Amino acid sequence: MTHNTKPMKLIIANWKMNPDSLKEAESIFDSSKKEAKIAKNIELVVCPPFVYLSNLKQVKNLKLGAQNCFWENQGAYTGEVSPLMLKNLGVEYVIIGHSERRNYMRESDEMVSKKIKIVFENKLIPVLCVGETMEQRARGIEKNVVKEQLQRDLVCLTRNSCLAGRQAKLKTKNFIVAYEPVWAIGTGNYCQPEEAAEMIRFIKEILILNLGQPTGGGNIKVLYGGSVSSENIANYLKYSEIDGALVGGASIKINEFKKLINEVSKAAETESAQK
Repeated sequence: MTHNTKPMKLIIANWKMNPDSLKEAESIFDSSKKEAKIAKNIELVVCPPFVYLSNLKQVKNLKLGAQNCFWENQGAYTGEVSPLMLKNLGVEYVIIGHSERRNYMRESDEMVSKKIKIVFENKLIPVLCVGETMEQRARGIEKNVVKEQLQRDLVCLTRNSCLAGRQAKLKTKNFIVAYEPVWAIGTGNYCQPEEAAEMIRFIKEILILNLGQPTGGGNIKVLYGGSVSSENIANYLKYSEIDGALVGGASIKINEFKKLINEVSKAAETESAQK
């Protein structure tokens, strides 16, 4: 099994539909910038709501991400935001297929696949979210669910239509997967670290199987997301398979996020010292 040899841990802060005002958003973002400057061995991405993106400028150690996009660059699609618009705002990452969008907005795997395609075409980095429900885990079919989800979402890659002949250039920096067990998101009922590590190992095997080792399928970063906090993040990152975290509620609480980044930095330093 091939894993990332870099000690860098990737933390993606998903603010979701928060906060209520631009003033609050700027305050949270400024705090995140300060933490990014002093944190070691961490890549930090902040994904605020669309309405704040034009007011927030990324710096060297902190990148901007978006929480979603549409599958066309322009057109008569009322209420949608295109990846081209995001790119022109300085956005580098786009979260695709988050479970809340799959659930509340009924986003299908076909929609997710089309979004991955357009994000790649605009040379942005998709953060593909996959994960099972509690009912599916209780039935013992969580791996089958995640495998099928990945295969359907990556149709644009496996059918060689997504990268327009550039499939061999797929590298770690171009694609990220986030494993987010649906039942753990925002519930406080987080997935046990050893179970998360097992699933992430499985996801990396599926990526190699479907994308091939030469394309970088074995080097794609896979994150954990689901009730991540400063108290439990180190327990996840002690597993080298887990390349970072997709952080929700904790990312908009300034003191909590500061503690979380500090824990990630310590875990990354420990892993670096061991290599």
